[in-house]
Amino acid sequence: MSWNVFIIGHDALSEQMLPHLRHVEDYAFHELLSFDEVVHADEYPFERLTATALAQLERFSGSVDAIVGYWDFPTSGLLPVLRREKGLPGPSLEAFLKCEHKYWSRLEQARAVPECVPAFQAIDPFDDQAVESLSIDFPFWIKPIKAHSSHLGFLVENGDQLREVLPSIRRGIGRFGRPFDEVMALAELPAEVAAVTGHHCIAEEIISAGRQCTLEGYVQNEEVHKVGIIDSLRDDTHPSVLLRYEYPSSLPDAVKEQLLSIARRFLTWIGYDDGPFNIEFFLDDKSDRIWLLEINARISRSHAAIFQLVDGAPHMQVMVDTALGIPPRMPHREGDYPIAAKQMLRVFEDGWVRRVPSDEEIRQVEERFPGTLVDLNVHEGMQLSDLRHQDSFSFELGVLFIGGENREALAERIEQCRQMLSFEIEPLSSSDHS
Repeated sequence: MSWNVFIIGHDALSEQMLPHLRHVEDYAFHELLSFDEVVHADEYPFERLTATALAQLERFSGSVDAIVGYWDFPTSGLLPVLRREKGLPGPSLEAFLKCEHKYWSRLEQARAVPECVPAFQAIDPFDDQAVESLSIDFPFWIKPIKAHSSHLGFLVENGDQLREVLPSIRRGIGRFGRPFDEVMALAELPAEVAAVTGHHCIAEEIISAGRQCTLEGYVQNEEVHKVGIIDSLRDDTHPSVLLRYEYPSSLPDAVKEQLLSIARRFLTWIGYDDGPFNIEFFLDDKSDRIWLLEINARISRSHAAIFQLVDGAPHMQVMVDTALGIPPRMPHREGDYPIAAKQMLRVFEDGWVRRVPSDEEIRQVEERFPGTLVDLNVHEGMQLSDLRHQDSFSFELGVLFIGGENREALAERIEQCRQMLSFEIEPLSSSDHS
């Protein structure tokens, strides 16, 4: 007998990763809502997506044993709603919102782990008095209550800069704000949260000094478990831009235990259960503070292949097994490499893509370094600014998942791959295109 597992936004990466799950013969995977509907769509009509998914599940002749997904919103919000409808295990809608509604999450963090929470304030970007009503000090980060990949996130150093970025936020915030409001309408909300909609922003004290890392884990039967900790390496010039994830983390064991303790206190406080999570932290060496950056009620897709390279299975294992209500059968340190990375191939200027690595170049890289995966985001002829879900400073041409014997060997391999994978980007200024 196999379990029927429905995946929201099934994509090429899951096609490559899912066969590596332990006991893969126990699962039958089915797509639920397409990648284009939940990731690359211009709009995410939440009510319609929910109805479409439920209709598909109703038509299915077998048992519906689990519904899973690893994408950010709207996928992350569909999971608790669909599971509730089908009576399946998973975190409650309210627990999901206490993680992913950035303002509500900060309110709950301030009650559960106050020492990890920066100063913060909700801001209505449509309020003509938004600048005058600030109680938080400059400089700060402003970002929507719900967005991802630093979408519409800005570093603001004074009132004039805030006035400059507000029009961009107003124009773009509805793409996630509208469907997020539809989700909030399905939940029991305290008054202080109900007033802060998906069309609001949060301003936060800057905490991005020091090291960044992510704790991947899961909760089952109210017990919080660690799967692994990943280091995030950032760009020196643009500290908000991620260059590479490395696993396992090089943090001392005592710090890793502290991170797990913080996660345990918060997730227990909000009643999060029966699901995976990832929590991003900043560690400020100067002040010896651990800051909590954000919490996601899902695994990070970005880490799946590096868990496979080091541990012997992608942590999609945890996503699937917790959704089935069984103890995750995730291996540990049984992969081909002691260390692995996801390297982002970025540029910092807009331009026209004139050449991307050929299939042959990619095949040579993947053959030369076994286990390596190359995933391109761009194609010839496109303009980089047409890429979706980019941060405010750079464009991600593609990514490289790669393992090594140690950190030095890994860095050397990444550099060799860069040289073997040839991109040509024509700057806008030298182009005839308007």
